[in-house]
Amino acid sequence: MKLHVDHDVFADAVSWVARTIPAHPASVIFSGLRLIARQDGTLLLSAYDPDLTSHATIEADVDQEGEVLVYGHLLSEWIRTAPHQDVDIEDVNGRLQLTCGSAKVSMHLMPIEQLPEFPDMPQKTGTIEGAELQQAVSQVVSAASNDDTLPLLVSVSIEIDGDHLSLLATDRYRLALREVQWTPEDPSYKNRILIRASRLSDIAKSLGSVGDVEVFIGDNSATGYVGFCSAGRQSLVHRIDGDYPQVRSLFPSSVAGHAIINRRDLLDALKRARVVVQKNSAVSLKFSDGQVQLFAGQGDTAQTEEFLPAALVGDPLTIAFNPTYLQDGLQALTTDSLRLSFTSPVKPAVLTGQQEGEDDDREDFKLLVMPIRTYGA
Repeated sequence: MKLHVDHDVFADAVSWVARTIPAHPASVIFSGLRLIARQDGTLLLSAYDPDLTSHATIEADVDQEGEVLVYGHLLSEWIRTAPHQDVDIEDVNGRLQLTCGSAKVSMHLMPIEQLPEFPDMPQKTGTIEGAELQQAVSQVVSAASNDDTLPLLVSVSIEIDGDHLSLLATDRYRLALREVQWTPEDPSYKNRILIRASRLSDIAKSLGSVGDVEVFIGDNSATGYVGFCSAGRQSLVHRIDGDYPQVRSLFPSSVAGHAIINRRDLLDALKRARVVVQKNSAVSLKFSDGQVQLFAGQGDTAQTEEFLPAALVGDPLTIAFNPTYLQDGLQALTTDSLRLSFTSPVKPAVLTGQQEGEDDDREDFKLLVMPIRTYGA
């Protein structure tokens, strides 16, 4: 192997691919980053994890084809600190030598024959706008569970029906739903797939800012994969096997009332309340005509209250929430105002976005949150 490549392009690709490498790999071979110099003048970088593989293809001046495997994090850290000058890469006597301006390094090669075969990319299923995918995933992943003993609930359920795509996530205390449009290869295509929330979040963040994202969905077996590709970068993630709970029906078909509040004002008030009360101590919202009172800290070493304008439709109500769940929901919304729809103080409430001056809320994203029972509720 012998090639010449632009520093910034190479460093960016190495950094992106190295994110696939786990901090504590099950086998040392999974800490490797593979480089393949190809005759067509491209360099393919890839990393393998049993749950996820990543590839990046960049332009390079290839003098000699070849394939090597080096320690990925070592390569990533070195090129990140190297001078911003073109990089010469050469395989010499079983070591990989990199020269970047006055900086040089010689890296031990790993036995590439021990690296498992990379899975093939499935057939292309459709395309979605990258920014839309990134926002949709970021809105739902916080509602997924962190309990690894619940493999279904640490996942995001992606339901596809033609050009309509729904993302759902729940940890049993809250439920997030985001609806988006995409362009399927087959307009009649239907499927439901589960992807680990943390994996999907990483993929959406890394690909969402570089243009349209092509989606490749394999068969519906336990060993199936889902691929994402944009601007020369590919990620192939193992899908979770199982039947996701039928949670969509948990959203109430009717409510007793709702309140409309400035989202930023409520978020700022909630952050101030969390400074002076115990972690996850219930935060209560008391709605009355024209205002909402936020109060927290009953029985704690400190208490707080704050009054904010609110438009109430329905009877006055006091309802309490886990502050983390409420804050996550407020941060996931993107509108100036929010609508909190409720049935009773002990039944789930629904957060949706609403723009100032609009009569209706926006239901492309909605979050159902279980309230906390407080004394006297």
